[in-house]
Amino acid sequence: MLTDMKIQTEALADEMMELVKDLYDHPEIGNEEFRSMGVLCDKCRLLGFEVSEGYVVPTGWIAKYDSKKPGPTIAYLCEFDALPEVGHGCGHNLIAGIGITAGAALKSKIDELGGQIWIIGTPAEENFGGKVSMAEAGVFDNVDVAMMLHPSDENGLGGRTNAIYPLKFEFFGKNAHGCHPRDGKSALDAAVLSYVNINFMRQFAPANSFIHGIIRNGGEAANVIPAYASLEYYFRAATMKEAKAMGEQAIQCVEGACKACGTTYETSVYECPYEDNVINYTLADCLKDKYSELGLEATPVDEVPGGSSDIGSVSYRCPALHGYIKICGQEAAGHSKERADATISPMGRAALINGAAALASIGEDCISQPDLLAKIKAEFKASIQ
Repeated sequence: MLTDMKIQTEALADEMMELVKDLYDHPEIGNEEFRSMGVLCDKCRLLGFEVSEGYVVPTGWIAKYDSKKPGPTIAYLCEFDALPEVGHGCGHNLIAGIGITAGAALKSKIDELGGQIWIIGTPAEENFGGKVSMAEAGVFDNVDVAMMLHPSDENGLGGRTNAIYPLKFEFFGKNAHGCHPRDGKSALDAAVLSYVNINFMRQFAPANSFIHGIIRNGGEAANVIPAYASLEYYFRAATMKEAKAMGEQAIQCVEGACKACGTTYETSVYECPYEDNVINYTLADCLKDKYSELGLEATPVDEVPGGSSDIGSVSYRCPALHGYIKICGQEAAGHSKERADATISPMGRAALINGAAALASIGEDCISQPDLLAKIKAEFKASIQ
């Protein structure tokens, strides 16, 4: 019952908010979260979970509790990487707190219910996609339901995300003195012409898709024809197929520019591609019901893709819930110091209590109501075909 779970999360709130504050005070960026991993894993051990550090990726971890009775595996996902300069401006410290609190609350019932609880530390969401590496390693293949809540300026049932395909273009020419340009071949000219060509793609790109690009390298001195230049791009679309198609079209733009400038080029995937998020509406309805019981209004599933997250890779492996929990108003923008401050505010504490109670209660329902779990899994199977 949700009431029982809220009693559990309220009892844990003080020590869990200390954990959230500890991560707030010691922010670590993706793939460098070794201290954070240790702090979170120590807490899980104290709560009676069996913990493995350095799981799949160097800062990944997993905490398991097995009831020793047959039943489903319920996973709670904990992001915990911070952003440069602003610290936990995306609220991942609170995501970790909510995930661990939810797992601990469900643990109070699971010996009676059966099944397993996994709390999974998924690092580097902002840049290197810990969930992607874990999904590729098969971590979620035997998970029945995976859940998390992301801090926001509203309560929400989740939404579609864009697939993202990151491509780097490197250009190779020949140095020459600026007064003797015919002796050289400008890699910068090829990069600039490619940039212009790719910009012309925008008019014809799929709806709600995005092309972001920068000139990463463009030369070292004004009087030297650059022999090397580079561009870095994100191609975002509703599906990975569409994102990759934009990337292939961009490569054609680069080929034409290099022919015009007499240069060569190489391409590479310079960051981790993220899949789009597959919505499980049954799980979203479960979250809606829990929020309603808690007296919280929630926005419906957002059908227009926005942003990108490595939760997409999880959603293609098992039924996944990626909801939102309010910790501030719109005055505290995402990826800001104000949003980071909100994670340790009274609203942040309330979000931890209510959000963890909701997730723990959904986990209890998935274990105790076989028909519900069957419906969730049937929808998942149909969605990814």
